[in-house]
Amino acid sequence: MTVRPSGIRPATPADAPAIARIHVASWRETYAGLMPDDFLDRMTGEDMRERREVSWGRTIIRRLETVLVAELDGTVVAFASAGPARDHPGFEAELMTLYALKSVQGRGLGRALFGEVVQTLRADGMQNLALWVLDTNPTRAWYLRQGGREAGEKLDGALREVRVVWDRLPDGGLP
Repeated sequence: MTVRPSGIRPATPADAPAIARIHVASWRETYAGLMPDDFLDRMTGEDMRERREVSWGRTIIRRLETVLVAELDGTVVAFASAGPARDHPGFEAELMTLYALKSVQGRGLGRALFGEVVQTLRADGMQNLALWVLDTNPTRAWYLRQGGREAGEKLDGALREVRVVWDRLPDGGLP
């Protein structure tokens, strides 16, 4: 049995406001200058934060995805979600989200969250994993350092996304 790292736990419906706040803040911090300003403004405004809060609450309550949060000093500062692959032929699972506030990046929370997601997927019988990442997102290289490999791309309007895959979920710790 895998022991969950301290500060990482399954999300509850009460976490939806914090997850939505982190989701919107992370988009602002990560994608400024990488996405068109008008698009980023729409995706990070108060209306979108409210919509994300409702959506995350529903996702958690209905267990549509595995959603984990990371806390520091009792405050949720990062989250990740995964579930069945949506548009990755040949892959069972998809990492939908992995976001941490910029102020806590570099402390290993993303790596711990990712590792816990992998262990949860493995326990659910999943064998492999895929995700989409914006081609200009610095996190792209981070995923490769976690053992993923690039396996295709797609255009979403003017944005290019790269598929990163793990043909086999790591057995234990990450690289």
